[in-house]
Amino acid sequence: MSQKRILVTGASGCIGHYISETLIRETEHELYLLVRNPKKLRVETQARSGVTVLQGDMQEIGKFADLLKTIDTAVLTATAWGGDATFDINVHKTHELLNLLDPNRCEQVIYFSTASVLDRKNQPLKEAGELGTDYISSKYVCLQKLSELAIAPKITTLFPTLVLGGDANKPYSHATSGIPEITKWIDFIRFFQADGSFHFIHGQDIATVVRYLIDNPPATEEKRFFVLGQAQLTANQAIEEVCDYLGKKIYFRIPLSLSLANLLIVLFRIQMAAWDRFCMNYRHFTYENVINPDSFSLPNYCATMSDVLKISGVLSAK
Repeated sequence: MSQKRILVTGASGCIGHYISETLIRETEHELYLLVRNPKKLRVETQARSGVTVLQGDMQEIGKFADLLKTIDTAVLTATAWGGDATFDINVHKTHELLNLLDPNRCEQVIYFSTASVLDRKNQPLKEAGELGTDYISSKYVCLQKLSELAIAPKITTLFPTLVLGGDANKPYSHATSGIPEITKWIDFIRFFQADGSFHFIHGQDIATVVRYLIDNPPATEEKRFFVLGQAQLTANQAIEEVCDYLGKKIYFRIPLSLSLANLLIVLFRIQMAAWDRFCMNYRHFTYENVINPDSFSLPNYCATMSDVLKISGVLSAK
C-alpha cells in the first residue's frame, strides 16, 4: 500500500486511542494525531518514525490550515459530549475542518457520527434532532449539512452503536465503565424480562474497520454510510449470556412492562429528560446491515457478551 498522510482528531479519546495505536503498529502511514492535552495520549508515539502529535483544540482548527491542505485521509473522532461549546465543535468547527481539506488531494474523510441519530431503517431519526441531548442533536445537525460541502463525495460516515473499550492505557467508554455495576446487580436483574434490543461494538473492532477503510476507500459512487455493530442482541439474551458466564441460574422471570416503569416514574417523581423518555419508549435500538471486522473477513476482537465480560476483566465461573 502507498504511504498516506493521515490526520486523526480526538486521538486521546477512547476510539481515538484504538485507532491511533492500530495505525502506529500496523501501518507505515505518516500520522498526525490532534489532541488538546498530549499527556492524555497513552500510545507509543515514539514506536516508529512518521508520527507527529499536534497539540490543539478543534475550536482553533484554523491554525492547522496549511497542514490540512496536504492530508490524504482525515479520521474525525473528536467530539464535544456536552457543554456550551458542543454545537460549535460538533457542527461549525467540524465543517470548518472539512472545508480546509483539499477535495482534489484528500481521497477520504472518515467521519464519526453516532447510531443514535438513525432509526431502525438507517434513516435520520427526527426525534434525535428535536429531543436529543446537545451531543446527539448536534451530531444530527452536522449530518444534515455534510452533503452541502465540497468534500462531500469523499466522506465515509461511520455510526457506532454502543461503544465498549478501555484498559489501563486507554480511557474507558461510558458503557464499559457501567459493566461492573451490571455484574454486581445480576442476582437481582436475572429474574426480570425486559423488552429491548441493541448492538455493541468494541473500540478495537472499530479501529480494525477504520484501518481497512483507509487502505480500501470506497469508490465515490459506492455506499459510504456504515453502522458499526455486532449482531443484534435482545436485553433478555444479554442477561442470559451474563448469567451463563457468571454461573448464575435463572429460575423464573418477571416481565417488566412499560406501564409499570411509567407508574414507578410517577410514584417516585423521577425527573426524566425528553430524550430519556423517548429512549424508554423506543427500546429497540437496532439497525440494518451493521458492519464489523467480520464483514471484511477480518478477525472480530469482541463479538459476544462473554467476550465483553472477559475483556472487561470479569472472571468466569467456568
